[in-house]
Amino acid sequence: MEKTFVMIKPDAVQRGLIGEIISRFERRGIKIAAMKFMRVPHELAEEHYEALKSKPFYSDLVTYITSGPVVAMVLEGTNVIKVARSTMGVTNPADALSGTIRADFALEIGRNVVHGSDSEENALKEITLWFGENVTDWQRNVDKWIFE
Repeated sequence: MEKTFVMIKPDAVQRGLIGEIISRFERRGIKIAAMKFMRVPHELAEEHYEALKSKPFYSDLVTYITSGPVVAMVLEGTNVIKVARSTMGVTNPADALSGTIRADFALEIGRNVVHGSDSEENALKEITLWFGENVTDWQRNVDKWIFE
């Protein structure tokens, strides 16, 4: 099974969208392998967004992600990176398809409610950064009805 990292960002937490966002993933059949509600330390934010350090919006991004609590998750399933990203919608909510998380709950790129890994390489890096080895290996009874 493939794993990916997804974060429910401070804007979604403040707006009370945690349950709705998690349920969107669960209804698709995606399994939660790890989850925590937390304030993001400045150092973790800097490391998470390190690839964007040269961008003019980097400082604002770090300030924003540390401005309030987030929900960090490891999701698991068949093709879960692609499936999670299609469930979230494209980065710019104005371009996201109706029915996706970003289209339904966001208006601007800077407040697009969720983050998700965009590749296997980044998923592994982000999972390790945010959870280390603390990812639960477990079987759901319903998995036989979801996965072939």
